Amino acid sequence: MTLGLLRATLTLLAGSVLAHALPLLLGPALTRLYAPADFGQYALLWALATNLAVVACARYEFALPLEKSPRRAALLMALCARLLLAVTAASTLLALALLWGQGQALAWLLPVGVLAIGATQWLTLWATRAQRFGLLSAARLVQQGGGALLQVLLGLLKTGPAGRRRGPIAAGLGAAWLLARPAPRGGWRRMWRQPLPRLKAMAARHRDFPLYNTPHAFIGALQDTLTLLLIAAWAGDAAAGLWALALRYLKAPATLLGGALSQALYPQLVHARSADHARALVRRSMLALALLAAPLAAVLLLWGPGLFARAFGAQWEGAGALARGLALYIGLHFVASPLSVVTLAWRAQPWALRLSLAGQAAFFAGLCAGLAWDGLQGAAWGVSAAMAAYFLYYFRALAFWSDIPHESPA
Repeated sequence: MTLGLLRATLTLLAGSVLAHALPLLLGPALTRLYAPADFGQYALLWALATNLAVVACARYEFALPLEKSPRRAALLMALCARLLLAVTAASTLLALALLWGQGQALAWLLPVGVLAIGATQWLTLWATRAQRFGLLSAARLVQQGGGALLQVLLGLLKTGPAGRRRGPIAAGLGAAWLLARPAPRGGWRRMWRQPLPRLKAMAARHRDFPLYNTPHAFIGALQDTLTLLLIAAWAGDAAAGLWALALRYLKAPATLLGGALSQALYPQLVHARSADHARALVRRSMLALALLAAPLAAVLLLWGPGLFARAFGAQWEGAGALARGLALYIGLHFVASPLSVVTLAWRAQPWALRLSLAGQAAFFAGLCAGLAWDGLQGAAWGVSAAMAAYFLYYFRALAFWSDIPHESPA
């Protein structure tokens, strides 16, 4: 890594460590306040909100670091804000359908969750454009750590499953408020008065993001939702809760380090001096991540079940057995997660979308084959086996990518 990338990553990582340490440390308390079925129901509703929120701005927010002009960046912000409100309004209709058609009493939290997640993601990219890494760290602490603290507090107050959902939503809205600085050129009020023709021109300027990256992101988020639905249908909400807890803790290192690295890596790739420089950044990042992932996977393989039983209680030992089966997948995912911004910076969204479709097919083939073979435990091993070939192809493609926008015609 270059010195600038390392400094930015460490700044983000400092806030991320505390932000993610709090939910992890409070996990044993949460598993004693909420049953596996509560975890499963929460995971399903949160996954649905994430599915909608991840595409709420049509991925135009990821074009913010590419816009060097403050005027055009303000236009892009106005476009994102309108799209987010439209998707939030649409999610209200879905919530009403779930409330009246399925009897989901807490469905009213869906649009608020979409707004909280979508606004945080949008404004995170706004702060990334300004390279305000200290602010990003503080917002992550509010979102992750604050959400876990609120869940514990609401659990102690005996609010039931609702407390599991309200905590992250309130924390997400607080993080979005914190990230809403600095205001776009002209201020927030002027942003809402941007003329429609200018917004349409800006949308056309970055049309690759909704055309290619939106389906890519939606499919990626849909993976978690469909997985939980399949497991809940196969073995009930408690089994879905075991899977959700296992994946939450297993993906925590990737979320912790990967989020910090990707936010620092993206602007570095956009402003790289040359194609060779950009390619070297990716290769060094990939190697560093692989060296960290190997011991993580080894620990899960050797001691996964025992670690989960001791940390969360005997009723959660099944999550540890899942961790053992998912070890290879988690290690490879740890390396791949921060590299998702590479195809954005290199304008390779069409290729990324095609590969993502292949990856989803491999994931669900492994999941379904594993469920049929040996139930929930078989599903974990099936996913690891199916995704190994996919990730190895992905890493090789990025390491030897030739068509990098920064490359000189000479």
